[in-house]
Amino acid sequence: MTNVSPLNFVHKEGKFGDFEGKNENDLLKVSEINQLLIFQIAKFRNSDFDTSKIKIDNLELPSSLKSSSNSKTRILWLGPDNWLVFSSSLDLLQKEKDQFDDKHLAITDISHSRTIIEIEGNLVDEVLKKGCPLDINSLKEGDCANSVYNGITVTLDFISDNPKKVRISGLRSFGESLHHSITDACLEFGYKSV
Repeated sequence: MTNVSPLNFVHKEGKFGDFEGKNENDLLKVSEINQLLIFQIAKFRNSDFDTSKIKIDNLELPSSLKSSSNSKTRILWLGPDNWLVFSSSLDLLQKEKDQFDDKHLAITDISHSRTIIEIEGNLVDEVLKKGCPLDINSLKEGDCANSVYNGITVTLDFISDNPKKVRISGLRSFGESLHHSITDACLEFGYKSV
């Protein structure tokens, strides 16, 4: 079975918007992130299981509105006793499954249900402010949040402050609309699609 990117027909490489006469290093960069394992961990409401004992790819589950990461894996806090794991190690879930007790935790592979768009550059916050009601200025590297972007439910992952880099993930079925909304917001500043 062939894995088809959610943005296969819409994400095109090139420069777009107000890019003329600007240094290429000053342009926003927009890219699709794919080929990741994505799974959700949810602790059952009546469970007394201690989730602080769980380590995934040597990472602890993060606390409220935070993420934890290494070079291959990012874990985002989604809500109380609920986390989202993104990893380039496609066999990570298989390696770590022994520590998940199905009496206390629900583990759901959602790898094929998400679109992930990464934006990098000094004006990332301005792009996010165009469609997201959160106080973007208060969110920094290591933070994450669930919100909406132009009416599309998204998860924001603030990867880096220097350079400013944010990943926006949404349902695959809204992928093209999310991509259009993000790239449309970038046109004013000029962007490079990679």
